[in-house]
Amino acid sequence: MIENKRLKMHPDGPEFSTLSAGFWRLYEWDMATSNLIDFIETALELGITTFDHADIYGAYTNEATFGKALAERPDLREQMELVSKCGICLVTDNRPEHRIQHYNTTAEHIRKSVEASLKNLRTEYLDLVLIHRPDPLMDASEMADIFMTLIDEGKIRHMGVSNFTPSQFDLFQSKLDVPLITNQVECSLLHTDPIFDGTFDQAQKYNASPMIWSPFAGGGLFTGNTPQAQRVRSALDEMTKKYDTTSDQIALAWLLALPCKPQPVLGTGKKERLISASGALELNLDRQDWFSLLEASKGDPVP
Repeated sequence: MIENKRLKMHPDGPEFSTLSAGFWRLYEWDMATSNLIDFIETALELGITTFDHADIYGAYTNEATFGKALAERPDLREQMELVSKCGICLVTDNRPEHRIQHYNTTAEHIRKSVEASLKNLRTEYLDLVLIHRPDPLMDASEMADIFMTLIDEGKIRHMGVSNFTPSQFDLFQSKLDVPLITNQVECSLLHTDPIFDGTFDQAQKYNASPMIWSPFAGGGLFTGNTPQAQRVRSALDEMTKKYDTTSDQIALAWLLALPCKPQPVLGTGKKERLISASGALELNLDRQDWFSLLEASKGDPVP
C-alpha cells in the first residue's frame, strides 16, 4: 500500500485512509449485497479503508444494508475502519416517536444509537463515533462520561465531532481524558469557510485531522450554474490541462494540500469514481496554482 494512502488522524489516535468512502446515499444506489461487497473490495484494493456512516442515513436503514455485506463477508471487517455518527433525530416512519426533527446528545440516546449501529453494522466495535451536530442542549460533561464508558466497554475506540465550531470543540475536549481525533466539516472549492473561521487552525493546533464532507460541493463543482461555480470550473479546466489529470483529482488535491491534513469523504457509489479520486494522492499542486483556485472561488485576489 502506498504510504500516502494512510493518515494518522491524531498522534494518540488511529491510522485511517487518506480518502474515506461515505455511505450517505447508499439507499439510492440500489445495490444488491453482492454488488456492495464488490464495491467495498474495490475501495479496499485502492487503499480506501475508512467507511463513513451515520445512524440516520437512509432514514435509519443504510447501516443495516452495509451490515448485510459484512455478515456475508465478515473477513472484510478487520480490513476497514468503521465510522458512525449520532445525535440527529429524524422524523420518519422508522422513528414514529419523533414528532419534530431535533438533536439529542443525552447519554441515553448516545448509548442507544451506538448499540443500534453495532447491531446494524454486524460489528463488535466502532473505530470512531462522532456527534453529528452540535446540540444547543448538549451537556458536554454528560457526553464525555458516556463516551468514556463506551470506550471502556470496548464498543467504540475513538471519538470525534461533526460540524462543531472551534469553541464547541474546545468545550467538549475540555471534559475528556482522551483526544477528539476529528471534526468532520463541509469544505470544498465552493465552501471555504473552515479555512478562514478557525476550524482548520484548531485542527492544526490539536493535530486532529478533519474529515471533509461534500468535497465536491454535492456535485456543484461540476454542474453548478452560480458565478462562483462557473469561475471554479473554468480554473479547474485549465489545471487539468497543465497537470494532465481530471477536475475531481485537482479539487481533491487542493484540499489535501491543506496543512491540517484533512480526510475527504467521497460520496460516490461508482467504482470508477473511487479509482479516479485515488489518483489525487499522487498529485502535488504548485502553490501559485493553489491560490489561483482560491481566487476563482472567492472572485478576487487575496489581499
